[in-house]
Amino acid sequence: MHTYHTPLDLVRQRSPERPVAIARPDAVATAARWFQENFRGDVFYAVKANPSPWVIETLAANGVTSFDVASIPEIELVSQFAPGSRMAFMHPVKSRSAISQAYFDHGVRTFALDTHEELAKIMDATGGAKDLNLIVRLAVAAEGAAYSLSGKFGVDTFEAPGLLLAARRATQDLMGVSFHVGSQCMRPTAYQAAMTQASRALVRAGVFADVVDVGGGFPSVYPGMVPPDLADYVDSIDRGFAEMMVHETTELWCEPGRALVAEGSSILTKVELRKGDALYLNDGSYGSLFDAAHTKWPFPVKLIRNEDGEAREVEGALKPYRFWGPTCDSLDHMPGPFWLPEDIREGDYVEIGMLGAYGVAMNTRFNGFGDAETIQVNDAPMASMFGLAKRSISVPKSDTANVVKLSKARGKKRRRK
Repeated sequence: MHTYHTPLDLVRQRSPERPVAIARPDAVATAARWFQENFRGDVFYAVKANPSPWVIETLAANGVTSFDVASIPEIELVSQFAPGSRMAFMHPVKSRSAISQAYFDHGVRTFALDTHEELAKIMDATGGAKDLNLIVRLAVAAEGAAYSLSGKFGVDTFEAPGLLLAARRATQDLMGVSFHVGSQCMRPTAYQAAMTQASRALVRAGVFADVVDVGGGFPSVYPGMVPPDLADYVDSIDRGFAEMMVHETTELWCEPGRALVAEGSSILTKVELRKGDALYLNDGSYGSLFDAAHTKWPFPVKLIRNEDGEAREVEGALKPYRFWGPTCDSLDHMPGPFWLPEDIREGDYVEIGMLGAYGVAMNTRFNGFGDAETIQVNDAPMASMFGLAKRSISVPKSDTANVVKLSKARGKKRRRK
């Protein structure tokens, strides 16, 4: 990747015609170190959030050498860019060939499941192996999540004890429980509540868990969604773990995706046409803006203008805009609102921030669009949970009713044992 100090330098040097994915490895490195220093357990990066090779390499170089994978291509990706790393196949539904290939060809020993049928499939595809780590995914409440992941996966309360007992009997190595409180969880206590549910299921099954995996859901900061400090989430998990019926050697795992990489990327787009309050961009929902279209998240934005070879960030009076992407599909619409200067016009550039999670990961080539180059910059992200930039993202007074107030950090930092 070519490196620039800031996106302004890119626009100043050459006015790009295609969208440009902007990588900030320093932001990913900072997030990786924070989780290593503050989470009292093992950190597995959820590769689905951003499978870019530079992300995998940056995380591995900064201590995150365990990965939550969901497919053989993700396993192969980690094997190539973080060789020797530990991988956990945490997708609860897998093909027999994928299970077999993961076990025999890539040395994967950890598999998630949420049905007796999947357990039988895992045992059969691995030849009845006894060195498996079997993680039972539980269905839990997802209150406080901006994007609920309940409904598709997770064994329910009534069936969980039987499945936990079957998994315990099936392996001579680790048996554990996992859950997911939902993406962009805004309520730290959701983890403690989920751990209470997991503990009850274990007690009813009459088994101890060797692993408690609290999954993902750790949030980042966006306009209108400023979560509590991450320290509050760690505190809640610590309290929940202390109250669980587990033994002294039980391992604590987590699977952050968004929180590790959200700050690590943005996308630089070009305005092809302005039509009133609608801006037609050269990237959209089939590119890096899936969440902006389908979950209607108003990501932070900056306006960059290049006049006579001098690129500058344009400020001034703001007004709300909506975006349309470059495809012919009317679903390629990002309603926002995105607050930008009143005089925005064709040829201007809009940097859309905090797209490191589920940005490039959702990119397609529909209509021949979506082909973005990637560059690296050294400046700070537009917002940060880790002190790299202003934590809150300012919005006009008319939109402040949607902004969640910052909560103060509670307690001291603790290094994991």
